[in-house]
Amino acid sequence: MSKILSYEEKDTWIHQLSGVTKLIFFLLWCVVSMMTYDTRILILMVVFSLFVFKISKTQWKQVGSVFKVVMVFLIFNVVAIFFFSPDQGSHIYGTRTVLFHIAGRYDMTLEQLFYELNVVIKYFTIIPTVFMFLVTTNPSEFAASMNKVGISYNVGYAISIALRYIPDVQGEFTKIKHAQEARGIEMSGKASFLNRIKSTASIIFPLIFSSMDRIDTVSNAMELRGFGKHKKRTWYMAKKLKRNDYLTIGFTVIFAIVALVFTFADGSRFYNPFV
Repeated sequence: MSKILSYEEKDTWIHQLSGVTKLIFFLLWCVVSMMTYDTRILILMVVFSLFVFKISKTQWKQVGSVFKVVMVFLIFNVVAIFFFSPDQGSHIYGTRTVLFHIAGRYDMTLEQLFYELNVVIKYFTIIPTVFMFLVTTNPSEFAASMNKVGISYNVGYAISIALRYIPDVQGEFTKIKHAQEARGIEMSGKASFLNRIKSTASIIFPLIFSSMDRIDTVSNAMELRGFGKHKKRTWYMAKKLKRNDYLTIGFTVIFAIVALVFTFADGSRFYNPFV
């Protein structure tokens, strides 16, 4: 059974890439996505992200729950943009095409819809890439990759442990939930939504305490082994860069440069179809 956002070894060329390569790709991809508001580039990035997500053989049950949570934040973000700045699109694009009046100062304009469409597209340029990165990269290799690009191995190791504990925490959550249900606490869909929220407290606190015990055990073990004594360390899971790694890095760097040059060619990072 696949667990949420947990690494699974699979026979794909993405899994075979070095963690350094995937980290560089991920960082540059995020930079381009954040910098550009050119719809043409964003759509191209979405298509490529979905393609990479598909060939990585990532299963929906590995990312589905997190995706739903991200969608809730996306809807909240879009609604909040319109609520606090209903004319943001008009200010950016320099025109105002009213489609219909809502109430007070709130008019639905074509420019606002186009601006918020770009915000939605930006989410979908990043989401598949994040999922692909997390489920195809061994946590230990990820820590080695961060160290190779100049990040302290203490930071990399901390993130590696956090990623490794995602499936452990999920398993502990399931065990505690089943134990509480055996004691007569209803947490299934038969209970009302409010009752399920109240019952969650009977899971959260035992989960926190068990996690604290696990943290204490690991930290004591690392301290006894002299972790952090030296400024540098070697990595068992580190991978050497191969031909596909260099090709991927080269493609990513070239794409990032071309995309940013194309974005700022007219002096603005916003594509304006209304002019």
